[in-house]
Amino acid sequence: MSYNTPYSGIPNRFKQDLREGKVQIGCWSSLANPFTTEILGLAGFDWLLLDGEHSPNDLNGFIFQLMALKDSPSAPVVRPQANDTVQIKRLLDAGFYNFLVPFVETAEEAASAVAATRYAPEGVRGVSVSMRGNRFGTIADYHKISNQHITVALQIESRKAVANIEAICTVDGVDCVFIGPSDLAAGYGYLGNANHPEVQEAMQQVFAAAKAAGVPVGILAPVEADARRYIEMGATMVAVGSDQGLFRAATQGLRDKYAF
Repeated sequence: MSYNTPYSGIPNRFKQDLREGKVQIGCWSSLANPFTTEILGLAGFDWLLLDGEHSPNDLNGFIFQLMALKDSPSAPVVRPQANDTVQIKRLLDAGFYNFLVPFVETAEEAASAVAATRYAPEGVRGVSVSMRGNRFGTIADYHKISNQHITVALQIESRKAVANIEAICTVDGVDCVFIGPSDLAAGYGYLGNANHPEVQEAMQQVFAAAKAAGVPVGILAPVEADARRYIEMGATMVAVGSDQGLFRAATQGLRDKYAF
């Protein structure tokens, strides 16, 4: 069995490592291409985010990228377009176990995201007997054990979410609260300035509430100094860059070497 396909004899190591407080370094995969995703997988990141919110990914594209990561040590994490039960169901059936759900603002929305990833009675996930997620019916105990292997991280991206962070962190099944610095800054009126003191104070509130509830904190931090600071603050699910940013920087850097 692949590392990326948990079953009763192989736990979801990414979920387990988050629970144990191990720092998990990740990278955004935004180019919607199995070749670039495969290259990222060779780098050895702990996790890779396959993005459906701000990238031109569709379900078929996601499946090809999962195939590209089959032999990678990196745990695939998917971000659906929205906190939508049907979208999440289809991504689960496609083979995803780890979710980063965008723009969650209340405990009720958090509970809905968790329920979408669980079979009844714990949730509302629709049942398919044979799909890619259970290797087309070859994982015999999949329906019995799937619930315990799903990772649900929720993005905290607004004033309302920060105001409700204590309640969000107490929802059963929430594995991580993940700060979205750019949207959070915009929500506080400081678009493009996540380091503004008021935005940083809001982040501190998230860290404090999560620590009190025993919930890991994640964040996107492509600037190294920021990433190291957030890790010092206690962040454990940390994205340190993106394929898009890396590609642009490398191509621009190469061109600049020959700027006559």
